[in-house]
Amino acid sequence: MKVDEMIRRSNQRCIEQGLRPDIPPVFKRCFTDEELETEKYNYSEVLEVINYFVDKFLSSTSGYPYLISISNHEGYIISFSGDSSIIESASQLGIKAGVQFSEDMGTNAIALSLRYGQPIEVVGEDHYHHVLKELVCCTAPIYGEGGNRIVGTLSLMTVTNYAHPSLLALISTLADSIEREILLRRQNTEHHILNQVLLETNYYGVVVTDALGRVVELNENILKMLNWDNQDKERYLYSSIFEVNLIGDFFQDVIDKGKAYVGVELALQVTGAIRYYMLDVVPIYDQQKLIRIVGTLRNITEMKQTEVLLRNTEKLVYAGEVAVSIAHEIRNPLTTVKGMIQLSGKDSKLLHYDLIMSELERMNVIINDFMILGKPKEVQFLEEYSSTILQEVLSIFQIHADISDISIVSETIEDVQVKCDRNQLKQVFLNILRNAMEALPFGGEIHISLDIEGSFQRIRITDNGEGMTPEVLSRIGNPFYTTKSDGNGLGMMIVNNIIASHHGRVNITSEVGKGTTIAILLPIK
Repeated sequence: MKVDEMIRRSNQRCIEQGLRPDIPPVFKRCFTDEELETEKYNYSEVLEVINYFVDKFLSSTSGYPYLISISNHEGYIISFSGDSSIIESASQLGIKAGVQFSEDMGTNAIALSLRYGQPIEVVGEDHYHHVLKELVCCTAPIYGEGGNRIVGTLSLMTVTNYAHPSLLALISTLADSIEREILLRRQNTEHHILNQVLLETNYYGVVVTDALGRVVELNENILKMLNWDNQDKERYLYSSIFEVNLIGDFFQDVIDKGKAYVGVELALQVTGAIRYYMLDVVPIYDQQKLIRIVGTLRNITEMKQTEVLLRNTEKLVYAGEVAVSIAHEIRNPLTTVKGMIQLSGKDSKLLHYDLIMSELERMNVIINDFMILGKPKEVQFLEEYSSTILQEVLSIFQIHADISDISIVSETIEDVQVKCDRNQLKQVFLNILRNAMEALPFGGEIHISLDIEGSFQRIRITDNGEGMTPEVLSRIGNPFYTTKSDGNGLGMMIVNNIIASHHGRVNITSEVGKGTTIAILLPIK
């Protein structure tokens, strides 16, 4: 519909409503002061943008009788500014902030623009009321994001002497510029929020590249995860992501094939240790054009370790059930054999009597280990001195040490009571000392010291034996893992379980050719 027809129909409605053209129009609805302030607050973002453009326009047209008004989507004037002379003329007509321009007050550009959703110009004689026939009013709607909803209008009012064919085009162009600026500001705000949420998270390492794979943004977490210098973030900006091992290829695929990667597990070696990460690399498009690629890394090392722990626990439960069954089956005939040999005694002159009894005793120790694995004994925690329990163990162990040409040096720097199960702690000391002695097949030295570390009683047992490689050290304590031809892989696992039940810790350090130190830390009462 043409604008002339829109105006003609509006004037016809004025006649049908019984409006008199010789009487000035009456504004039927107006905001209260409080409602006006509320609406200004609601439109503060839009008003800030509009006022910026309006101020520039008015400063370039200084001296012209132009009045610029801004309305909401219902036609209520929430702000206006301009030349003082035209403002005075408008106020005499009742035009002020808060009044509503509606169709039931007479033909006006604001109501028509809101009704038809397009720029409208009402010039002189187009007005229904005589008092308005000396004025020109141009109004353009302002659309919100998406261009489907009118959020307000921008209007220019002047006297007919200053009418110009370009005024409507000018106000329409101004409205378009305002729409683009509002959209741009909102996008920038969204991007800023996204950056804060994404880049400042404590859980993700984030790197963002442009469509060519150049790094445009990254956070401190990604610097740590990739073992980059986190003191020099700027150094990596605008560098190529393709040069980064392991993750560069994923970015290349996203750019070349448009393929997104979600939930890719990676193993990266960082400062000598293996770390596990979950990688996502996704493309970001703007109107089907690739503009950014976002990569995120999440550290899942603890999760992977927990999975391994759960698998080992399942193995341990099953192994425990098997161990108890085997131990019971072996213990009965073993007890019979041992009893019969002891009954016959040394006087029977049984060949290799001592060797047979020694091996039977060793078999009994192994069976006890299996029994502990499958069915732990009831524990009784009492206040004990670690040194007392250790000396009892050493008094038994000393004989084996002397035979193997191993010297044991023990020193007590500081000793306090700890809450422990005496028999279990003996088992711990025996298992560790047995391992130390086996690491010294040609003799050597075992050094034992007791002291305090923080809130823990520390017992350190050090041998100057063969030592262990990092690979072997990382697997010590796993069920059934052993480097000995006649070992069962249960000794250190039992140690770990017992100390864990005492709420303590086991720390192991070792170096090939220099020896091993095992530190037991028990909480002080």
